[in-house]
Parts: sequence; structure tokens; C-alpha cells
Amino acid sequence: MTAIGTPTPRDPGAHPVLLGATLALVTGLAVLSLFIGISDVSPDRLFGTGEDDRVMQVLLVSRIPRTAAILLAGSALAIAGLLMQIIVRNRFVEPSTAGTTEAASLGFLTVTLLAPGWPLMAKMIVAALFAMAGTALFLRILRFVPLRDAMLVPLVGIMLGGMIGAVTTFIAYRFNLLPSVLAWTIGDFSGVLRGRYELLWFGLGATILAYIAADRFTVAGMGDDFTTNLGLNYAAVMTLGLVLVSVIASVTLVSVGSIPFLGLIVPNLVSLMVGDNMRITVPWVASLGALFVLACDIVGRLIRYPYEVPIGVVVGTIGAAIFLGLLLRSQGRRP
Repeated sequence: MTAIGTPTPRDPGAHPVLLGATLALVTGLAVLSLFIGISDVSPDRLFGTGEDDRVMQVLLVSRIPRTAAILLAGSALAIAGLLMQIIVRNRFVEPSTAGTTEAASLGFLTVTLLAPGWPLMAKMIVAALFAMAGTALFLRILRFVPLRDAMLVPLVGIMLGGMIGAVTTFIAYRFNLLPSVLAWTIGDFSGVLRGRYELLWFGLGATILAYIAADRFTVAGMGDDFTTNLGLNYAAVMTLGLVLVSVIASVTLVSVGSIPFLGLIVPNLVSLMVGDNMRITVPWVASLGALFVLACDIVGRLIRYPYEVPIGVVVGTIGAAIFLGLLLRSQGRRP
């Protein structure tokens, strides 16, 4: 397995203009997102002589919450992928390739069957616990697998996720909940309204905690022995990362469904630009994650207008192509 936290000589000070341009682009696309949709929402109808109360209501109830959900989910999932790569010390893992998302889905299905009257917050906590257990199982399995090739790690995670997903599908089929499971496994922002996305703010909290503990995660990415020699508790740092990943995966699944490949491709692209020091990469990963999901969501709304392609399909298609490029690039660099 390849170390993720190794510092590189690349200087983050060489890229402040590019980071600023990225944030400006995110802001511009976020504003554009407010005016794209079936309902005609335009600055003229909002602030012109023909001011329309219905248009303002659509903006406040649907468009602004949807845009906020996109930004929160995109940045948080990208950070979750970065944390997973540090925990596993492999560049080709993220929640959807380690069984984390599938375990969260199983947890959400379980609590839906056993306690359907529980509030959404309680269901999110159960999903987070299942996600944590699924990720811990993945890490446990890796200890017994001879990992001579870095690509074996995501393959193990995909097989584990497939097994958990099969159990979830069987239970859902048995209790006539397949449509609900399908809705959880395909990310979609079309149903986001005010009052139905606020759990995603927990993802922002997890992102902030990841930034605060960035130096510890960077050191922990170099391995157990190195971390212990520097006086840090390796197990505690890894546990914190596991909790943050589980929270992000669960709140995203509960709020908007699963968005594949995001946590894999964004950290890798950022690593190519600015290196692997997490203190440096967290702002980049969060910004590019939000930018990527926002751009894909706009494409999904426009490509078959007035119909909408779910964000999970758009991100999965583009992300798979980028993932393939990263794989070919890694294979090409081998001696």
C-alpha cells in the first residue's frame, strides 16, 4: 500500500490565485444554479417591476436549499474520500469503494423497518453506526489479505460493498422497499427542499474537524510506527477519521442519496496539483468537490431539460471516466 501523507516539495503559496479562481467559479455556478429549473426564476421577476411572490417562494423553499445541499454534500464527500485514503493508505478508496456507503444504506433500511416512527436524526445516527461498523470490517479484512498490489484494496472494498448491498436488496425485496433503497443508492437533489437538507450541515462540521486535525492525519498517513515515534496516538487519530467518514456518508445518504467516485477522484486530482499535506489540501478538496458536484448538477438539469438526470448518474459517468484515467496513469508510471 502506498503512503498518502508523505509531504511533497510543492509549495501551496504557488497556487493562491488558482484557489481564489476556483472559489470564484464555485460562487458563479452557485448563483447560476439558483435560476435553472422548470419554474421561471429570473432577476427580473424577483426584483423588477413585475415582482412575483411565488417566484420568491420557489427561490427560498427550493433553489437556495438545493444549492446549499449541493455545496455541502460535494465538499463533505470529497473530504470523506481524502480521510478514507489516509486511513487505508491507498489512493483508490473512498466510501463507495470500501463498503461504507452500502453499510450506511443497510443501517438506514434496518431502522426504517424496525423503528419507522423515529425522527430522521435518530435514523442518521443508526446509519452512521452501521457505516462505521462496515468500514471497520473492511479494515479488518485488509489485515488478512496479502496486498501486493494497491488495486487489490478497492477490489476488496467493492466485493464487501457488493455483499452488503446484496443483503440490503434481499431485505428490501422481502418487505417491498426496493423503490426506497433505489432512491437512497442514486443521488438526487431534485427533492431537496427547505427543512429536508439541514442534516448536511453535520458534514460541514466534519469538514471543519478534519481541517483542525489535518496535521495529525498527515502524520498518521505515514504509518503506525512513524506516528507513534512522534508522540501521537495512531489509533485515536484513525478512530477520529473513521467517525468523520461515517458521519459524512450517513448524512449524505439520508439527505440526497449516494454520489459515487467523488471522494476518489477529487483528492487524487488535488494531490497532483498541490501534494499530500492535508493542511494544504483540505481547502482544495472541499472547493473542487463542491465545484464538481455543482457543475454535474447543472449539466443534469440542462441535458434533457425540462427533465432532470439524477446527480448520481452524471457524477458516476464522469467520475468513472476520470477514475479509469487515474488507473491508466498509475499503471503507466510503474517500471
